[in-house]
Amino acid sequence: MEFLLDDIQSYANLHTEEESPLLRQINRETHLHVLKPRMLSGHLQGRLLAFLSHLIRPDHILEIGTYTGYSALCLAEGLTKEGKLITIDSNAELEPRVKAYIDKSGFGHQIEMKVGNALDILPTLTDTWDLVFIDADKENYLNYYNLVVENVRPGGLIIADNVLWSGKVIDEKATDIDTQMIRKFNEQVHLDPRVSNVLLPVRDGLMVLRKL
Repeated sequence: MEFLLDDIQSYANLHTEEESPLLRQINRETHLHVLKPRMLSGHLQGRLLAFLSHLIRPDHILEIGTYTGYSALCLAEGLTKEGKLITIDSNAELEPRVKAYIDKSGFGHQIEMKVGNALDILPTLTDTWDLVFIDADKENYLNYYNLVVENVRPGGLIIADNVLWSGKVIDEKATDIDTQMIRKFNEQVHLDPRVSNVLLPVRDGLMVLRKL
């Protein structure tokens, strides 16, 4: 998943704003107690998400794919005083852990976690989004994008994680459904006249889209 040399990655981390103590706790406990800890955003990507959120000062953030809450708390750092973040995940087993972290964060009154199928939940939401973060099942990336793009304000951001998919997107031998759908997502959003885009080779790849 890491595309930089370890020494360069370490140097980048050392010269990036530190995680908060709570984020370090989430990072550590996720690796100790939760399956597939590589799904965590981690230090460098988390600081980038927080940085982008601070830049646009969102009132309404939507996250599709909560996992253990690390990225939600990073994104919440940029919320306006009255802002709100809705995060959706299908894994009910992680809900108590995530809610405990949220309560400890100081953002508890601003973050709402919804547990269920995002494809069912998204059509029920009526907010206009300033920032959307997509980090859930890869085969539905385009479905999620199509369900939210019209509800993102002009100048708002859509960020999609894992768009390099451990380098499999350029491996002609990789034909699994997730890889195919990530490729399709990257190609279609790149050509979508409703947005401008940049694919950042940070960690496993972040597609950053700005609504025009």
